[in-house]
Amino acid sequence: MSDPTAPDDMLSAETQQRLSNWNHVRLEPGAPTADWEQGLADELSMRRLEGRFVESQRQGIISRAEAAPQDVEGFVAWFEALKATGPGQNDPLFPWLAQSAPLEDMRWFLQQEVAGEAGFDDLVALTQVKMPVQAKLELARNYWDEMGRGAAPGMHGPMLDELAGALNLNPIIADTVPASLALGNLLVAFATNRRYAYHAIGALGVVELTAPWRADLVAKGLKRLGVGKERKYFALHATLDITHSEAWNAEVLTPLVQERPHCARFIAEGALMRLEAGRRCFEAYRQQLWSREIVAA
Repeated sequence: MSDPTAPDDMLSAETQQRLSNWNHVRLEPGAPTADWEQGLADELSMRRLEGRFVESQRQGIISRAEAAPQDVEGFVAWFEALKATGPGQNDPLFPWLAQSAPLEDMRWFLQQEVAGEAGFDDLVALTQVKMPVQAKLELARNYWDEMGRGAAPGMHGPMLDELAGALNLNPIIADTVPASLALGNLLVAFATNRRYAYHAIGALGVVELTAPWRADLVAKGLKRLGVGKERKYFALHATLDITHSEAWNAEVLTPLVQERPHCARFIAEGALMRLEAGRRCFEAYRQQLWSREIVAA
């Protein structure tokens, strides 16, 4: 019998689909029900599964995270270096998307991304709870940008929805590669469990740090394929996230590590876990997409 807490089992399609379906339901606004006690029992079971999933992923990066400095300058330098040296960086998938991918392959890639999207705005909002003032203020500014600074046309989430509609994408959990679901489930777990609050800071910060290069190449691929204004979600993140990353490092990481040096390790863990989850996604995407190319040839 396989070990249900083993990393491979925690990354299986069955486990990640269960977590994704649960996250979809539990994060939606609801209403009081007569069977709320049974709901709590069911939630306990899922929270235990979620915890086992997160802890299984921590085991793979703990030694690397322990090497992160705890002084402010050293830690921020270590964190910023992840842009070049972190897991999954400079993956060849993205130049291929920019230069060569046919439309159907681009559509498949984007459908996976949309299905696994956890909603950066909601994740930031959940993460900022009870954070120190300076970090909270920067998280609020980041959230306000995600929300289009109060204007619906500028909201980032609906921009992605607009692209999905323009390309007739139909993201379904059952049709999504487990690695993509696992990435989204990991971020939701960080943001909804306060014991992983610093992990959420690291994970979201490393998204801002590493996303611009990938977003720029996806935007270029969409332009090459004739996608018009609907590609603005990726074009925007190719530039805006550079500013976001600089502010995150200066206004979130720096004061947190300065005030609470012990949190540096957990921020590092969150960053590495998010990058490892991305690396697995990119590998799964390439395996699927490039095998199609070989068959087509």
